[in-house]
Amino acid sequence: MLAQKAWAVVGANQNPDKYGYMIFDKLKRKGYRVYAVNPRYTAIDADPCYASLAALPERVSVVNMVVSPQAGKAYLEEAARLSIPYIWFQPGTFSEELGALADRLGLEYVQACALVATR
Repeated sequence: MLAQKAWAVVGANQNPDKYGYMIFDKLKRKGYRVYAVNPRYTAIDADPCYASLAALPERVSVVNMVVSPQAGKAYLEEAARLSIPYIWFQPGTFSEELGALADRLGLEYVQACALVATR
């Protein structure tokens, strides 16, 4: 998944102390085309923030989940509808139910910290 250059960070936010911000920022600094997804914001720093995966200006390859497992279900279903193949679950965002759903939807996924994986 790290070889894919177009990512969405679901749960990106404006607080530099939160993982959603840190992951979004680090992926940008590492040269990824990364999009913030969070219906609560219109921008993260100078970058637009989108309300959904469908609103993104391009189809991404990887969705990085930085939301609770309860909020994650709708994003998995949206990713499958949009033919986004990969889901990256940050620590604390995965549940057995989401894993089973991802399997049913034909999505490939990992459970790992993108901050560590992109050193």
